[in-house]
Amino acid sequence: MNSDFNKIILFVSQQMEVAMEQNNEYYNENSHLKAQHPKQQKAGFLKMVLAGVVGSVLTLGVTELPEYFSHDEAKTISPVTVDNTTTSKSTSNLSQMLERVSPAIVGVINIQQAPSSIYDILSGNRSTDTTPAGTGSGVIYQVDGNNTYIVTNNHVVEGAKELKVKLSNGKTIDAELMGTDALTDIAVLKVTGQLNIKPVAFADSSKIRIGEPVYAIGNPLGLELAGTVTEGIVSSKERTMKVETSAGNSSVKVIQTDAAINPGNSGGALINTSGQLIGINSMKISANQVEGIGFAIPSNDTKTIIEQLVKNGKVERPYMGLGLVGISDVPAEYLKELKITQTEGVVVAQTDSVSRTKFNKGDVITAIDGHKVESDSDVRNYIYTHHKAGDKVKFTVYREDKKTEVTMTLRSTNSK
Repeated sequence: MNSDFNKIILFVSQQMEVAMEQNNEYYNENSHLKAQHPKQQKAGFLKMVLAGVVGSVLTLGVTELPEYFSHDEAKTISPVTVDNTTTSKSTSNLSQMLERVSPAIVGVINIQQAPSSIYDILSGNRSTDTTPAGTGSGVIYQVDGNNTYIVTNNHVVEGAKELKVKLSNGKTIDAELMGTDALTDIAVLKVTGQLNIKPVAFADSSKIRIGEPVYAIGNPLGLELAGTVTEGIVSSKERTMKVETSAGNSSVKVIQTDAAINPGNSGGALINTSGQLIGINSMKISANQVEGIGFAIPSNDTKTIIEQLVKNGKVERPYMGLGLVGISDVPAEYLKELKITQTEGVVVAQTDSVSRTKFNKGDVITAIDGHKVESDSDVRNYIYTHHKAGDKVKFTVYREDKKTEVTMTLRSTNSK
């Protein structure tokens, strides 16, 4: 039986690149989203994993002609008068708002250790040189005395040995990483010193409306185009996108917009007409046949995460101590060998010293608190959104094809 589970674990690690060494949530502060995030262009871009996105064709047809086209006689139509003064005033107000907010959108430079040369490798040495590995964007959201706090994406700062921030005045300064969260793709930086930059205020992202004008500000294609503003609307208030992260598969709640989000925009701001932050630009669909589909992490979700990152350096989540694999991700021949007949649910592939007192390898979890689960991300998302460490959770489990109930107390990520 153990050899069979080794086959499953090997298959998952090779085919899905899922790190199971840490825990069932695959939680790792230093991991990053394996998605098509609009970071600075470089080799090895990874595509976004999307759930429920269906390509469709929309056709526009005229079903009824206006009444004045249904008569043969000509009609006199009065010309429409446009109030240019109102339009000019509106444009001026918009420009003033963008000019006020733009200085708070900064460039984030990820500096990593340079690859070792062949000479270094042969001589047994490693290069100590550093080199910029990529750039993204960030948003100044808080100033506390001499400290300025910047929110950006986790994948912008992933793997950095040093981090620098480039301001709108062209000055480059050192930044300290306060904390990162791979599953939500959020990171917080701190810079010391008086910058005299007004932070961007948070909007209540739950109150945005479809069709509402929005503006994306960031550094597309690198710092040469710093402070670029693109315009669009809220295309959808809430989408749930499935993404692969090295902290595990995750479902991320995002705002959809058609404002252009290009490589380098990651971590930049999506703001409303009042100049308030409604989201952090994070990812886009990258395909030749797709245009105008970008996503931002809602400001309400961002606030919750950054508060924990500043306080603890990481996000505390409940922990089960299980390594889980969705049944749909296990080859049929392995399911047959393991005598698993269920077609939905998740297979327990690993247990730690505590969880193995409750679960066996090969158990199939089909529900939590009566809530149906079909994948490891379903389990994670339910646990994270409905429970905290210390809660008792009831699992519906099939063990050797017999249904049973298992109750387990959740731990914190610090107690593992």
